[in-house]
Amino acid sequence: MFKLPAFAPAAALAASLLVLPGCNKKEIALLQQQNADLTKSRDQLQLEKTALQQDKARTEASLNNSLLNKDRQVSQLNQVLGNTEQDLAGKNARIAEMQRILDEKDAATKALRQKVSDALLGFNSNDLQVNVKNGKVYVSLSEQLLFKSGSTKVDPAGQDALIKLANALTGNKDINVLIEGHTDNVPIKGVVNGARDNWDLSVLRATEITRLLTSAGIAPEQITPSGKGQFLPVAANDTPQNKALNRRTDIILTPKLDELFSILNQN
Repeated sequence: MFKLPAFAPAAALAASLLVLPGCNKKEIALLQQQNADLTKSRDQLQLEKTALQQDKARTEASLNNSLLNKDRQVSQLNQVLGNTEQDLAGKNARIAEMQRILDEKDAATKALRQKVSDALLGFNSNDLQVNVKNGKVYVSLSEQLLFKSGSTKVDPAGQDALIKLANALTGNKDINVLIEGHTDNVPIKGVVNGARDNWDLSVLRATEITRLLTSAGIAPEQITPSGKGQFLPVAANDTPQNKALNRRTDIILTPKLDELFSILNQN
């Protein structure tokens, strides 16, 4: 049988078929058509292969870019997280320090209350009370202990109580002292000892108490006199007993919180 070389091109194949013995033109045409179809199919498959390779390359490039973006995002998030954790650690340290200071101030306030209570033992509880409220020590003295009605001059018993209080506080520079004068709602008739109304009377009494305390040793810069008049009652002014409760002087002792404010003001 006649054989063509394996590398013979399609045209040579077609030409050789013309001279093959026993082959008619119809068979040759059929073979040629099959050859053309196979060639076309091969070319189509090659195009599809090229398209798939290009699509694969684009997909891989897109995935690589996406992975790079994800990596950058993760890196940025890690940096933000690190900064946040560092900031949180700093804030926790500040909170812990503030809590330590508050605990110390709370202990100091309780110790101060005890010291003041011990210094003022022996006075009638109806005339003198020592309490802690909102982190402050309140020494509340009745008008009966301190003043005669309408007077701004402290009676001897009141002077004794104030001197004992001053002795307990002298030398303690970490305490602010607020003197608050209070009255009932009964108006003053005319001008009494220089006071034109209850507001005047409460301020003049607070100022007089301030002078006594500073004379007894408390530094003037620690004390602030003030008068509330009838405007901060502790009871309704509807009975003689309640009015007597409102006629009082509150000496409010506040531990200084400079350390705490310093921490709060930090950036």
